[in-house]
Amino acid sequence: MTIEVVPQDLVASRFAISPLIETMHAQWVLAGRYRAGAHREWAARWRETYRGLVRRYPVLRAAAAISGNKGADNVDFIAPPPTAVDVPFEAELAAMRATPPEQAHAEITRVLAERPPAAGWVRDLLLGPDVVELFAQAYAAVWTEIIVHDWPRFRAVLQRDVAQRAGRLAAYGWQAALEDLGPGVHWRAGGRIEIGAAPAGRVHRLGGKGLLFLPSAFMGDIAAYLDDAWPYALIYPARGIAAPPPAPEGGLAALIGRSRARLLAELAEPATTTQLAALLGRSPGTTSEHLTALRRTGLISGTRVGRGVLYTRTPLGDALVNGYSSA
Repeated sequence: MTIEVVPQDLVASRFAISPLIETMHAQWVLAGRYRAGAHREWAARWRETYRGLVRRYPVLRAAAAISGNKGADNVDFIAPPPTAVDVPFEAELAAMRATPPEQAHAEITRVLAERPPAAGWVRDLLLGPDVVELFAQAYAAVWTEIIVHDWPRFRAVLQRDVAQRAGRLAAYGWQAALEDLGPGVHWRAGGRIEIGAAPAGRVHRLGGKGLLFLPSAFMGDIAAYLDDAWPYALIYPARGIAAPPPAPEGGLAALIGRSRARLLAELAEPATTTQLAALLGRSPGTTSEHLTALRRTGLISGTRVGRGVLYTRTPLGDALVNGYSSA
């Protein structure tokens, strides 16, 4: 498909993080419908808990008929688009719960008509009067019993991606922001974004409304939402999920200590103290002490952004890490 943009779309585009959408994506992975990839160990650790939730909430199994089907139409109401950069899960769940039953039934009916026939119990459940509440309860359970335990780490990865890519978009334009978004995404001269093959007739014009960019910790492919029920949006794999820094064994760890070596390796991309603490499983206080030491020795630098400080490696830090990596 092809997306045509005009200059106003650059200003109107925004980035956001959606814990509810990420809960939905995680559910697809836990159900075995999407490849776990870098989350194999995480999925294995939580799969038995998830199976227990499926027994308690059959709608999680029925969801496969209307959600997460590649190359097919899917319902929108179970994961409404986020309205801000970092909306709390509870606020998104409330927005989902506010879906009128007739809207949910209309979306479900449309999708079921385009899919292979669903089992009778699935149709009865999905077209029942309480389907919105059933989904809300099920996703709330997946969130509270599984996702929330690792959300600080996932959220830190998503925040770093948003900060970097939004900065690229604002400073350098579309091509810089779309670079490495995914193997099938390309910027073309004249104001066109191409996603995969672009057959004739599949052209979407933003018309100054911009794009909503949603990084995902669980999706391995690009997903485009280009209908009127949503803001035009691209969901894409977040940077850093599949490529954690190497374990700092050997010389570098011996030189500056294992914890500081891990921080230095992680700071190939900018991050705040809170993000680094979440990514590495350390307390913010301990992380701050190590960052102060690295900063005093000239290996990292910090830039104040709003209320926080964004740290990154200096050329000296890069040289130290690269020198020991190639040794």
